Amino acid sequence: MIHGLYAITPEAAEPARLVQQVAAALQGGASVLQYRRKRAEQAAALREAAELLSLCRSHGALFIVNDDARLAAAVGADGVHLGRDDGGVAAARRLLGASALVGVSCYDDLPRAQTARAEGADYVAFGSFHPSSVKPQAVRATRGLLQDARLRLDLPIVAIGGITVDNAPALIEAGADAVAVISDLFDAPDVRDRAAAFGRLFQRSPIAERCHDIP
Repeated sequence: MIHGLYAITPEAAEPARLVQQVAAALQGGASVLQYRRKRAEQAAALREAAELLSLCRSHGALFIVNDDARLAAAVGADGVHLGRDDGGVAAARRLLGASALVGVSCYDDLPRAQTARAEGADYVAFGSFHPSSVKPQAVRATRGLLQDARLRLDLPIVAIGGITVDNAPALIEAGADAVAVISDLFDAPDVRDRAAAFGRLFQRSPIAERCHDIP
């Protein structure tokens, strides 16, 4: 189930540093890790993904690969996350199998999310909700969109884009089941403590009760 802190790997980290940081995030309670490495060569990506998958398994966290269903299938990931140009849900499902998780980026577009749901997506992501150094030109989504999506969709919703431990509570209150974070997590002085701080936001949120009814 997609819920809580959804950590996304930083692009710039060296492999050894990345493993160290991910371990700290998982120790702090991150429930999902998305492997996002746009510039890694295939062999390096396979090695990193396999090592991070092993870490996730040891902490009971889900491991999702960004963009690349073939890489997800090669390492036995729990699923894949698809952007606008990464192929459809059905194609990813054929590669990964019926039990895999397929997430879809929906930006500020509720109809896209509804289409993804109809095609069999397991969760959707909206954003960017705040300015993001990772994707500075990303379209902006609103809290109102989250509230509307919560009423219309019966699957987990992830909020992404410039999210910090300070601005996340408003998004959780508006309907986000999970918050996807890169910079505010992995640039923190203590990654484990920051992950734990995100986790506490969900423990005291009414979303924590509702999420038990979402597959």
